[in-house]
Amino acid sequence: MVSVAIIGASGMIGRTLAQTLIARGRLDELFLSDIRSSDIGGDGVHWVTGDAADPETIGLLVGFEPDVIFHVAATAMGQADSDFAIGYHINFDTVRTTVEAIRIAGNNYCPRLVHASSIGVYGAPFPALIDEAARPRPDSSYGTQKLMSEAIIADYARMGFLDGICLRLPTIAVRPGQATHGNSGFFSNIIREPLEGRRALLPASDDVRHWLASPETAVAQLIHAANIDGRIAPEARALVMPGISLTVEVLLSALAERGGEDLLSLIDRSQPPIYGPQDFPACFSAKTARKMGFPLLEEKAVDFIDGFLRHRFKA
Repeated sequence: MVSVAIIGASGMIGRTLAQTLIARGRLDELFLSDIRSSDIGGDGVHWVTGDAADPETIGLLVGFEPDVIFHVAATAMGQADSDFAIGYHINFDTVRTTVEAIRIAGNNYCPRLVHASSIGVYGAPFPALIDEAARPRPDSSYGTQKLMSEAIIADYARMGFLDGICLRLPTIAVRPGQATHGNSGFFSNIIREPLEGRRALLPASDDVRHWLASPETAVAQLIHAANIDGRIAPEARALVMPGISLTVEVLLSALAERGGEDLLSLIDRSQPPIYGPQDFPACFSAKTARKMGFPLLEEKAVDFIDGFLRHRFKA
């Protein structure tokens, strides 16, 4: 990579991605875009602030003709499903604007576009193992928006306007920041909040199993996608990323192991549980992504706690 752009650079993944790329020191220029800028800066770092669904904003960004464009702008499933218009605006309109800006740029410009998609494209009922042959069938607006984004990127790639790849990322844990409510946010809440001395709501039963990866793994996977040699094969334009299949019970045991049994007293349980095992995809094969060398930085549940503690102390 020589020049890189990140759309959604002020978000959790975008910020970590930008900091990682800067730390590696292998870029000539880094173009960052979001509705508002952050404190990330330095030599060769340029901000383009504005709405990523605004053609003028993204046209300006694409006008610099970065070799790689990361699209990681998104709103979570909870907001995407509760605020229908905002969900489509952030999760799909920004992608549509980006690919169209690339198409009309001219000059034979054809960047690698790496998009942060999600396992949310799969809907219930979930088999015990979701393999490569499983057909995405979202049961949420969020999942629909992600699947639409995958489809339009694949079509623009088919036409030769860009070289796109969409990573169906696992649920990310442990997310820094404030507690989030609804859907899979509790997988982060039940670790982060007790470690910060705050109470957390657990709306799921202990036997709920889900596909997880850390923010650091997600960033490593995005960077790996940007560095794949040659043009992306059509069958590899949307891939489930490696993750770890963990139950709530195992995560809580890891929390107690690292932070002490007393932390478990800070967790309030919904009675009865709102979510059961049927509500979340438990495990994916991720066979193609593994063969392509996509990394996974976690091996066991305690790695998620250790990763969050490293991030907290570093901050």
